Amino acid sequence: MLLPSLALAAFLLRAAAKAHAGSPAHYDFVIVGGGTSGLVVANRLSEMSNVTVAVIEAGESALNNFNVSNVMGYSTAFGTQVDWAYQTENQTYAGGLRQTIRAGKALGGTSTINEKFGNEGWNWETLLQYYKKSEGSQLPTKDQIAHGANYNASYHGLHGPLKVGWPTCITNSSVFPVLEQTFAKLGVEYNSDSEGGQMVGFTVHPDTLNREMNVREDAARTYYWPYEARSNLKIISNTRANKVIWANHTQGEEAVAVGVEITNEYGTQTIYADKEVILSAGALRSPAILELSGVGNPALLSKHNIPVKVNLTTVGENLQDQTNNALTWDGVDTLTGLATFSVLPSVNQLYGEDNATALATYVKSQLASYAQTVANASHGAVQAANLLEAFERQYDLIFEDQVPYTEVVLSPSGQSFAIEYWPLLPFSRGSVHIQSANASDLPAINPNYFMFAQDAEAQITVAQYIRKALATAPLSGLVGEEVSPGLEVLPANASSATWIEWIESTYRTNYHPVGTNSMLPREKGGVVSPELKVYGTRNLRVVDASVLPFQLCGHLTSTLYAVAERASDLIKASY
Repeated sequence: MLLPSLALAAFLLRAAAKAHAGSPAHYDFVIVGGGTSGLVVANRLSEMSNVTVAVIEAGESALNNFNVSNVMGYSTAFGTQVDWAYQTENQTYAGGLRQTIRAGKALGGTSTINEKFGNEGWNWETLLQYYKKSEGSQLPTKDQIAHGANYNASYHGLHGPLKVGWPTCITNSSVFPVLEQTFAKLGVEYNSDSEGGQMVGFTVHPDTLNREMNVREDAARTYYWPYEARSNLKIISNTRANKVIWANHTQGEEAVAVGVEITNEYGTQTIYADKEVILSAGALRSPAILELSGVGNPALLSKHNIPVKVNLTTVGENLQDQTNNALTWDGVDTLTGLATFSVLPSVNQLYGEDNATALATYVKSQLASYAQTVANASHGAVQAANLLEAFERQYDLIFEDQVPYTEVVLSPSGQSFAIEYWPLLPFSRGSVHIQSANASDLPAINPNYFMFAQDAEAQITVAQYIRKALATAPLSGLVGEEVSPGLEVLPANASSATWIEWIESTYRTNYHPVGTNSMLPREKGGVVSPELKVYGTRNLRVVDASVLPFQLCGHLTSTLYAVAERASDLIKASY
């Protein structure tokens, strides 16, 4: 279920669903955010006819927005009214420039959750059933199989609401065997199904799309619109969630959420939650809502005169995102169709075994320094010992488990052969925090791209690997001259400094932020428990990408659906 990041979203809400002065003020569950995770939870909870569910969404419906539904339109929604277009702080380690992080603002929105860190019940075996529950796989046709599409039935669901499949017209069938043979020469074999837990290889991946309707699938189209008539499900659109409202009393030592303060064209009011408040506003928004509600680092909260409700210093810390660069060649043939080709090599396949061994030795020697650097940057909010443990696990994933080290997406189209790539597990860590007590002010977002030289070096190595692949037969016969960056800008013998200059001036974020409300034990820096409850609270949960403590070796979408499906079952089990 690989899907470009902004199209994690396809966004609900109609103008007719706006909150107004006469709307009921009490619901059993109030969900903040009508994106991927929030709509899944809203759908599943409203299956219980004896409860009421409200979803607060800042955007509105994108059901008939072609920029969102267009299967071919990866970037057509960027910069429009359905895009938050968050701006980062100037990036100290990446040329000093700001970056724009795309995120859905509409109804629909945008494998490293590990029991070894104390997240009991969160593992591949458990999540697989929820991946399958959400998925309605459209099996490949004979023609698509000839173009490289394939699957292993044991890893896919056939009856879930979210349609997943390959586009009707995949790029010319002659391209697939050329790519397969080329990457096999480089030691990366064809993987018939990269979604079965073993991702390394060259693959022709499916997308979230409805093949019959030829539209991109999203949470709104699949989890809301078919169920909009439910009388116990309410969408409150064009509405900002300001903060969680708390009861005057506690249960034991736990704070009790009683509602959410909202602002829309009708003014500011409170929507009350009789059972739970669930934050699904995303990795860049949910931490800010927690801080505005008095949950976070006391030093930051006191700076903005916000009373401390729960002392959780790691709210908003541990921000991780990936960095994306692109190269382009002229094509020698006119190619048609929609490409879905990806290469996911391990570190050994990318560097060669001897070089990878040397790199492993170097990285291991730097882990303690990485941990201390991040801890210092957090001004003590994060403990170096906890970071070191996380970095050691990340090291094991890369060098011991040999998970994919990078993703390379190949897009041959027309007479152009475009390639973009992003290393999957960067060590750099950043943060997102409020800048004032005013909910209308956007948070300060600082991913610290290329905080560590190894992350920039990985960016260089992957680009050099791509050049090597494009010079390898038979793929070399499909392309002409390198157009971007071109050998005039980056000659074959370019220095590291020249490479870094190009990377810093052309990279973009990959729009995959995670980690800012990590699901970890509280003593290890966690913000939410394995039940996704915010520590120190009785009935406040977070269900979105912020709970993922590490980056994924794939796109976020399918995992967010699975996490939300499991979260729904956890919540239902409580009632």
